[in-house]
Amino acid sequence: MRYFIFFLCCFFSYSLQAQAPYGAIRGVWLAAQDSVLDSKTNIQQVVTNCKKVGINNIYVVTWNRGYTLYPSAIMMERFGVAIDPRYGKRDPLKELIEAAHVENIKVHAWFEFGFACAYGDSGAYLLKKYPYYAAIGPDGKPVEKNGFKWMNAFHPLVQNFVKSLVLEVVKKYDIDGIQGDDRMPAVPSLAGYDPYTVAEYKKQHNRLAPPVNHLDSNWIQWRAKRLNAFGKDLYQSVKAAKPNVTVSMAPSIYPWSLQEYLQDWPTWLREGYVDYVVVQFYRYKLDEYEKILQEAIQQVGAKKDRLYAGVLSSLGNGYLASPGLLKGMHDLNQKYGLPGEVFFYYGGVPKQQAFFKKIK
Repeated sequence: MRYFIFFLCCFFSYSLQAQAPYGAIRGVWLAAQDSVLDSKTNIQQVVTNCKKVGINNIYVVTWNRGYTLYPSAIMMERFGVAIDPRYGKRDPLKELIEAAHVENIKVHAWFEFGFACAYGDSGAYLLKKYPYYAAIGPDGKPVEKNGFKWMNAFHPLVQNFVKSLVLEVVKKYDIDGIQGDDRMPAVPSLAGYDPYTVAEYKKQHNRLAPPVNHLDSNWIQWRAKRLNAFGKDLYQSVKAAKPNVTVSMAPSIYPWSLQEYLQDWPTWLREGYVDYVVVQFYRYKLDEYEKILQEAIQQVGAKKDRLYAGVLSSLGNGYLASPGLLKGMHDLNQKYGLPGEVFFYYGGVPKQQAFFKKIK
């Protein structure tokens, strides 16, 4: 009897995945850590390892600390730096796409930094050249949060700059998708006190200035709607350029994402300007993981078939989720009928092959 029940569970899970518009995703984020992108040989090894353990989607960091993973004509024209200097004259994005497609693995350009242009001093050269690109907080100073320096995500010039990088990749490469995360479309809720955004707010509020309290609920919603509009425009622009390229986002859990980074991602799903979301369910305990998973399912409602789990499997500081924890999170994703999951980040895959092979 238990074998019959197990068969039904497996069949039910498979059916949900098969019916999801974007299928059963088992993905991994390929970050800038380590040296996995530092040579064509390393990239080929990444693809080989992913194929071996059943990874069918790679989300590769394409915009990080003020640099691109590919030779960018836009970055060259504006800043005189076509690509992250560590890659020399190579084109790692092209190398990865070619190697992955041979193995039928999809590649998504992950714009990890989004509207965050720098971490510490790395990437700060953007704001040195264009100081008016900076997000401004209630204290009148450029916004920094958790070590990240932020651009003004409300300003049309900044929005056009970020969008131009995305469209450059879409038009230039045989990419399968593009992805933003908790930094695109996003900005810390401290932001919005620059002259442009204040003037826009005053136009709609009888010349009244924005609240000094950056967490005022109406002020939060007003700014979130501006980012929603950018997300909609980005989605439509990508689809106009290449209709088959998917647009996904990997935000933090809601409503924390709204309060801290003005990301109203349930609206993105509901109004149809994102194909699917991979929510960062990053937790270290199964009960906490299940709780936020249940909450997200309630938040997306009928769009559950476009909800994928972002699973924390490893970190650059040496953290590795135990096989038991990984299996538990995977089993919960299956239990609640999610069509797939994406693991952060690739660095753990070679060390956790036994788990990945088991769920292949």
